[in-house]
Amino acid sequence: MVTPLVVRHSAGSYAVIVRSGGCADVPQLVEERHPHARPVVIADATVAELLPSPLAAAPVFTFPAGERHKTRATWSTLTDQLMAAHFGRDTVIVAFGGGVTTDLAGFVAATFLRGVPWIAVPTTTLAMLDAAVGGKTGVDTAAGKNLVGAVHPPSAVLCDPATLTTLPARIFREGLAEAVKHAVALDPRYADWIAAHSDLIADRDPVTLESLVRRSVELKAEVVMDDESEQGRRAVLNAGHTIAHALERVTDYAVPHGEAVAIGLVLETRVAEAMRVATPGTADRIAQLFTRLGLPVDLPGNITAASLIAAMGSDKKNRAGTVRAALLASFGEVADAGADIWTFPLDLEALEALMAH
Repeated sequence: MVTPLVVRHSAGSYAVIVRSGGCADVPQLVEERHPHARPVVIADATVAELLPSPLAAAPVFTFPAGERHKTRATWSTLTDQLMAAHFGRDTVIVAFGGGVTTDLAGFVAATFLRGVPWIAVPTTTLAMLDAAVGGKTGVDTAAGKNLVGAVHPPSAVLCDPATLTTLPARIFREGLAEAVKHAVALDPRYADWIAAHSDLIADRDPVTLESLVRRSVELKAEVVMDDESEQGRRAVLNAGHTIAHALERVTDYAVPHGEAVAIGLVLETRVAEAMRVATPGTADRIAQLFTRLGLPVDLPGNITAASLIAAMGSDKKNRAGTVRAALLASFGEVADAGADIWTFPLDLEALEALMAH
């Protein structure tokens, strides 16, 4: 029997279960957590076509796949469908899919009838390692990513690493960026483990993937439980994300989130070195680990500093109109800006200089 990880929050706690073949346990999980509830599955169209629903007897509401569809319009369509089907306060939503589905379905749950419970069943590396844990839900707008949302923790998370074997190689690899982020921000020994097991990870060895998912969940949960509403240290989980979110926007999401995080984390750390916040050589060590996992570390050649900086202007970490980022102090340690802020004003001149070379 797999021992679940327990994530505490202000209203209680929820279990994160990591087990290959665990999708078969979803009906029992729903019944245990929400007896007599009326479940509905929300999945993107691609997942709904490729994977059998974890709840064969429940209706499945779908939406077009991709970050471009994580919008208020899709949220509106899904909530309208729930109302048209006469779902009520006994509803429980099962989010079945990747990070987009987790964010979107969680936001539907947070707002439908002023809040109904939901269970996350992530099916991608990105969602298992990061998006499904922490309770942050939301949608993107023209102004930026995740600017409309709510903190609404799930009642349970079930990660089945067996679903990762169905992913295209690029989608599988991009999610690994979040594991590296956890490692280089919080646990250098985990980074060493990732490097030592990179071949097994690439081969999608089931035992190795279970260990990978479990350790990332442990690290993220420790931070989330200390700062549920992202008022302080939880900002460290956004290392690399100031540039990453901007890169996604300026490429109209042609660069997927995980690849953007890899590029963003390396570039932000190079800026941190120029600011004398990070130890010299930290960015190179991070880049080597990303390269070992087959992830990009350089910006696409057609990205200008002006477009990237403009896109960073609406990042949710910004304060008083200043672009801010969570920066590393060294390999395995996030820099502490003091006063429980955990972000620094990003030196945009240093960024421009780095991009010019």
